Amino acid sequence: MKKDDRNVDEKVQKLVEYSMKSGKIDVDLYAEYDVKRGLRDSSGKGVLTGLTEISDVVSFGYIDGEKVPIDGELYYQGVNVEDLVRGEANRRFAFEETTYLLLFGKLPTKAQLREFIDILGVYRELPDTFVRDVIMKAPSSNMMNTLQKSVLTMYSYDPKPEDISVGNVLRQSLQLIAQFPLYSVYGYHAYRHYHLDKSLIIRNPKPELSTAENILRLLRKDGQYTELEAKVLDVALVLHAEHGGGNNSTFTTHVVSSTGTDTYSAIAASLGSLKGPKHGGANLKVQEMFADIKQHVTNWRDETQIQSYLERILRKEVFDHAGLIYGMGHAVYTESDPRAVILKEYARRLSEEKGTEEEFGLYERVERIAGECLMSGRRLLKPVCANVDFYSGFVYSMLDLPDELFTPIFAISRISGWCAHRIEELVNAGKIIRPAYKYVGHHVPYVDLDERE
Repeated sequence: MKKDDRNVDEKVQKLVEYSMKSGKIDVDLYAEYDVKRGLRDSSGKGVLTGLTEISDVVSFGYIDGEKVPIDGELYYQGVNVEDLVRGEANRRFAFEETTYLLLFGKLPTKAQLREFIDILGVYRELPDTFVRDVIMKAPSSNMMNTLQKSVLTMYSYDPKPEDISVGNVLRQSLQLIAQFPLYSVYGYHAYRHYHLDKSLIIRNPKPELSTAENILRLLRKDGQYTELEAKVLDVALVLHAEHGGGNNSTFTTHVVSSTGTDTYSAIAASLGSLKGPKHGGANLKVQEMFADIKQHVTNWRDETQIQSYLERILRKEVFDHAGLIYGMGHAVYTESDPRAVILKEYARRLSEEKGTEEEFGLYERVERIAGECLMSGRRLLKPVCANVDFYSGFVYSMLDLPDELFTPIFAISRISGWCAHRIEELVNAGKIIRPAYKYVGHHVPYVDLDERE
C-alpha cells in the first residue's frame, strides 16, 4: 500500500463518525409516526403492498370464527408444495415441473413437461467463450457476486436486452433459469483454481439431465452421484423456488421491475438481496452454530447438556454473542414450516445413506430443545418452529456441496419464482413502487464555507 493510500484511508476513517452520527434516527420516532419498520406492523404482520397469484403462505386457520395457528402450508399457483414433492416419489424433474407451474400457472402434461425440459436443455448452453472471458476473469471469492457479474454481462450477449415485452422477458427468464447452475458451479471452479490453487475441471452439462443432476455432475470431480442424492437436491430446489412474494428478494424483483428496467438489472438486484445473511445466507449461520455446538457439547445424546448450551447461546455468552438460535423461528409460520418438515424427512433418509445418523439425531434434539428454550426464555405464547434453513445446510453438507455454493443453490432455485413475479409485474403494468419516508431531521440555515466551524 502506498503512503498516499494510507493517508486516504485515515481521512475516510475520520468521516465514519460523522456518517454514523448523521444517519442515527431516534427509534421512538418510528412509533410516534406509526412507521411500519421493515414493512411489518407492531404485531410483526407484514404490511400488504401487492397482490399475487403465484404463491401463498398459510400459517393460521379459523375454528368457530377464531383465528388459530396451524401447521404451515405453502402453495405454488394454488398447488400445495407438499403434493408437488410427494406426488410421484421417483420422478426426476420435480424442480422443472415446479418451474413450469410457477411461470405458466398450471401443472404441465407429460408432453408439455418433455418440451419444457428440451427448451431448458437448449438454453443451458452458454455463449461461446463466455466461461473464458467472463467467469474465469477476476473470479470472486463470493459466488453470489459471480452470479451477479454473469447475469449483468449476459445483457451484452442479448440481441434485445431492453425489450420488456412478455415474450422476450420469458425467453430471457428461461435462459437465466437454465444457466444459473453453470454460472454458479463454473464460478466455484474458477475460484478454487485461482484462489486456492486447485485443479480446474470444466464439464459440459447434459441436456437430458435434471437441474439437480447437472449440478452434482458438474460440481464433482468424477461426475458421479447417487439417485437419492439427486432426488434430495431436486426436492431442496422445489422447496426454495418461491415463498409468498413478500420475501425480500422477490419484493426486490417487483420493485425494480416496476421501474421498467431490463431483466438482467432486475435479477441482479434480487441476487444482491438474497446474498444478505438475513436472507439467503441464513443456512450458513446454522452450520456455523452447529459446528460450535459440536465443539462444546461433548455428549450429543445428553439433552441436559444441549439445553444448557442453548440457554448460554440465548444469553449471548457463547458462539457469536448475538443471542440467536439460528434456523429457529419464522416471520409467518408458528406451528411448523412445511419446507423444514419435508426437508427433515429427506435429511433423515440421506443421513442413513451417508452414515451420519448421529449428527441427524443432534439436529433433531436441538430443534426440539431450542423451541422449548425460546418459548420459556422469551416468554412466548406461540410455539417456535424450525425454518427451512435449519436442515438445508446439513443436507447440502451431506451432498458434499461447498459452503460457497449454499446461497447460490438458493438462487438457482429462487430464480424461477423471481422470473414468475417479474412477468406478473409486467403483465399487470402497475405504477412504479415508491413507498413514502417521513423526514425527521432539522432544517438549518446555510453557512458560508469560510464561516463554518
